Amino acid sequence: MAFEITGTGRAVPSRQVSNHELENLIETTDEWIRLHTGICFRHIAGEETAASDLAVEAAKNALLLAVPELSPEESSLSLDLIIVATASPDYFGTPSTACIVQEKLGAKNAAAMDISAGCTGFIYGLETAAGMLALNNGKKRILIIGTEVLSKFLDWSDRTTCILFGDGAGAAILEKTDEPSKGLSRRGIIRTVLHADGSGGQNLNFARGGSRNPFKAGETIDKPIQVAMNGQAVYNFAVKSVTDTIKEIIDLEGINIDDVALIIPHQANARIIQAAAKRLNIPEEKFYLNIAEYANTSAASIPIALDELNRSGKLMQGNLILTIGFGGGLTYGANLIIW
Repeated sequence: MAFEITGTGRAVPSRQVSNHELENLIETTDEWIRLHTGICFRHIAGEETAASDLAVEAAKNALLLAVPELSPEESSLSLDLIIVATASPDYFGTPSTACIVQEKLGAKNAAAMDISAGCTGFIYGLETAAGMLALNNGKKRILIIGTEVLSKFLDWSDRTTCILFGDGAGAAILEKTDEPSKGLSRRGIIRTVLHADGSGGQNLNFARGGSRNPFKAGETIDKPIQVAMNGQAVYNFAVKSVTDTIKEIIDLEGINIDDVALIIPHQANARIIQAAAKRLNIPEEKFYLNIAEYANTSAASIPIALDELNRSGKLMQGNLILTIGFGGGLTYGANLIIW
């Protein structure tokens, strides 16, 4: 029995915003943004587009790969569970974005829930799905989506945050199959490590609007709920979490980094990956980066990258790949997968 990704999909808004456009909004330059982050563009959702809209499009694309003989509307009936990882849900609290996706897909047989694990959300979602499939409770096919419209939660006058983020969604279908999970011919997710460091939670948060700091009647509100970040603290955390997680999962599995065909990290900042690669003495080309095109799409970044690699033919059956996430919470983790 194995837990395999049988389909991937992605969706990004059509509007592409370059660094040059941001020069007209804030005091920055294209050269500075490229040098310090690796970002050239980001995709920004329209006023009427919510996280669930991008999620549904990505899900339909994933279903078409997983069950090509059926339409997405037909194949959605085979879904047992929908997991949505997002930091920018359609609504805070309820209904969950996963429930909205379930209704829009017509997946009436599926349970639905959201995961709040920041940029590590897809990593957490994959392991949650694998755990559900391992229970022998009849579940065989689970949809995991990372979707974000963080552009709606940015202070576009704050150059420390608004240059970093973009909108998008990525999806994957995880299925229980008869393939072996042990031995030379094993397939699917073979190991996951998950961690959290709540002591750093205030370094990346939405400071207003929750029960800790609610809006008050009669209060004059200058700014809506927006992303607040201690950039240096998050950078230091990210570099350490990437290096520690790679070491941990490699040691636990008893393999060498040379056995890994490709590392797919959360796309937060190219300098984070460069620093981690240097510390671990891993060639930078082993890390797949698409941050130049999409910027930081939080929980969507890893599944977007997976879909790009899958559809381009760069992921071959039998490849050992490593996905690594780190972000708000603070959270971090990785999945080791045989494609």
